[in-house]
Amino acid sequence: MPSAAIIVRFWGVRGHIPVPGPETAAFGGNSACIEIRCGNDILIFDAGTGIRLLGQALIREAPLDADLFFSHSQFDHICGLPFFAAAFNPKNRFRVWAGHLDGDQTIKGVLNQLMIDPIFPVPLASMKAELDFRDFRAGETISPKSGIVVRTASFNWTRTVTGYRVEHRGKAVCYLADIKHNLEVNTDSVIEFIADADIVVFNTALDPSMEHPTNSDDWRWGIDLCLRAAARRLILSSHRHGDDDAILSRLAVEADRALPGTVVAREGMSLEV
Repeated sequence: MPSAAIIVRFWGVRGHIPVPGPETAAFGGNSACIEIRCGNDILIFDAGTGIRLLGQALIREAPLDADLFFSHSQFDHICGLPFFAAAFNPKNRFRVWAGHLDGDQTIKGVLNQLMIDPIFPVPLASMKAELDFRDFRAGETISPKSGIVVRTASFNWTRTVTGYRVEHRGKAVCYLADIKHNLEVNTDSVIEFIADADIVVFNTALDPSMEHPTNSDDWRWGIDLCLRAAARRLILSSHRHGDDDAILSRLAVEADRALPGTVVAREGMSLEV
């Protein structure tokens, strides 16, 4: 068993769309996907194009019994699922969780719509792994495996986004994707959710002082939230598609100056807690 209680690895760090190319090679161009290992148990958060790389890495670990959590189902967070090789292996089992849908919508229904002709030629039913779809209401607490607690909360943007807090062996990692700083979000509820967390993964979006006047100040708000919540480390991810390596390198310096230890996530980066 790994010595660390939790290991977090970033397979995709972009928002909106993938952006491959020489100007994004240092930080990576794949869209959102992170892997959280609690001991030998695997939890995956979001299925942007980064999940393709994760699937390739997991081939040698079959048979798998793992969990896939969606923060929401905007395209950049689901578009890599059809290329997730581990889901085509009949030896594997995945519980697929989503807490942001209501009414007649389900995560299975959303993914069926993604993988349907003429949008995509291979249907969801072609995935031969055992897929156990589990919709829940954000705010519930989930125990996917013994010794792992996943707390959830609802945070709003254009649609509801589910935040996740993974707790294992006295450590906590929070994953907040696409939480925008506006009047719809109850700041106190976010602070309570991330209180004393060892790692908070938070969306980047640059502020008006850096390159893009139309961007919000999400990363500065993330720093303020972590300070007020006594969270130990902030990791900025879900970078804007237009922000190249030079912009993100400058951001890394500025963010570390504002809150020492803050890191701008790079594809392939791994952190131990």
